[in-house]
Amino acid sequence: MRTLGIILAGGSSERRLKELTDYRAAAAMPIGGSYRTIDFAMSNMSNSGINKVAVITQYNSRSLHDHLTSSKWWDFGRKKGGLFVFNPFLSRDNSYWFRGTADAIYQNMPFMLRSNEDYVVIASGDAVYKMDYNDAIQYHIDKGADITIIYKKMNDCDLTKFGIMEMNEDGRVVEFEEKPLEPFTNCASLGIYIISRKLLIDLINEIVSEGRYDIVKDILERYRRKLKIYGYEFEGYWSCINSGVMDYYNTNMDFLKKDIRDLFTKDYPYIETKPKDEPPAKYNYEAEVSNAIVGSGTIINGKIEDSIIFRRVYIGEETKIKASIIMEDSYIGKNCVVEYAIIDKDVYLSDGKKVIGRPEEPIILRKGFRL
Repeated sequence: MRTLGIILAGGSSERRLKELTDYRAAAAMPIGGSYRTIDFAMSNMSNSGINKVAVITQYNSRSLHDHLTSSKWWDFGRKKGGLFVFNPFLSRDNSYWFRGTADAIYQNMPFMLRSNEDYVVIASGDAVYKMDYNDAIQYHIDKGADITIIYKKMNDCDLTKFGIMEMNEDGRVVEFEEKPLEPFTNCASLGIYIISRKLLIDLINEIVSEGRYDIVKDILERYRRKLKIYGYEFEGYWSCINSGVMDYYNTNMDFLKKDIRDLFTKDYPYIETKPKDEPPAKYNYEAEVSNAIVGSGTIINGKIEDSIIFRRVYIGEETKIKASIIMEDSYIGKNCVVEYAIIDKDVYLSDGKKVIGRPEEPIILRKGFRL
């Protein structure tokens, strides 16, 4: 099954992720001590045998472009196929940024027209999961579907943040509403769609010509009865970091659970990332570490508990870190206390400082902050 991959990684997340996306896209957010969020969609594409992938970027994309500079880590360094990274550009015929997800594809239509794959998998770049798309593609073919939406039955979460679906006994979608005030089922779209390349081209051209620019509103909701749209259930771990600070925080904390950590790091096929050639973490004499992930190049002198520490972090003597996320190149001095915090890159805490948030509302120190 010849399949083309499209990863949508251009959305603005400033309202939801606050200071964390002042200088980076949501798809470039650090995850689990060594990953970026986009690594999961990239690895899923590669592990599913999809060897031609387009990543469409827009807001705060410099960090994301830097991460994707070399495609070989995800096995996209190929003569045929490979990785393509697109961002908005001005031309004689176009003077717009991407006006929506459908418009992002429309403005890069030459890529679609030059491709010859039969099917397209469209995924977002801000979710953490592991999936073999081939099973869903085969389901799409067997059902004779025009579009297949991958969904998950969600429990104990705010369903108003998702596209909610209702299906008949055959799995065909009969109702779809994006972010409903009153969800009518717990079947939540994961923002992953399968469609034939030719149908996608036709639909995108049609809706954009009418001044419509969004895949969800202008295709899935609008055509839900006209097209044969089916749902494919995903039962594995899935988390989207783009819904808010707590979702980002909880996703990282999930990596402290052995079964979830092993899913991505020990169970083949693995989730790959761009590696950094740095020495192992150094634990000095007074270091105490329990239930933590510690990145390479980090030096620890204090106590760490239930935390994610990224690379090249320095933690001073008698400092206590609890239930926190500390991103790369940060310096935490002596005798500090950090609890329920998200500390961005290049933050400097001098000796004796306290940064204490709450379990339900972690405190954020923005990139480059000095205290």
